[in-house]
Amino acid sequence: MKKTLILGIGNILQSDEGLGVHIVNELVASGADVPEDVEIFEGGTAGFDLIPMMKGRERIIIVDALKADSEPGSIYRFRPEQVVQRRSTYSLHEGGISEVLETMKLMGYTPEVEFIGIVPEDITTTDIQMSEAVKRSVPKAIELILNAATT
Repeated sequence: MKKTLILGIGNILQSDEGLGVHIVNELVASGADVPEDVEIFEGGTAGFDLIPMMKGRERIIIVDALKADSEPGSIYRFRPEQVVQRRSTYSLHEGGISEVLETMKLMGYTPEVEFIGIVPEDITTTDIQMSEAVKRSVPKAIELILNAATT
């Protein structure tokens, strides 16, 4: 098992809600130089079913849509402890990646976790394409993901 996991999550059927999956797919398609100890995975909307993929990792970089009062396409890099947490504060998903991480912690798995969060423009339209604002942020998001994977 590779020590670092880059995990893209979201529902690709709801425009920007699936941006995490779209961005990790774009990272793979770009042919970027990814370190040998890094695995890239599309988590979709799997929620707690992601735990087997996540456990045993030293680091997890989660790419997801982010709730924030910022311009669509804005990108943030942060650790979970940097956020004042309320239920599902930084994830748009009902199950919430925060609950998955808390469950892992209770199970004794404590990888270093970092988020690359992108502010969506549209999460309600049934569409497999991201908004233009989010598409413009993809190169910068990939740069941040690769930087996080190598530092």
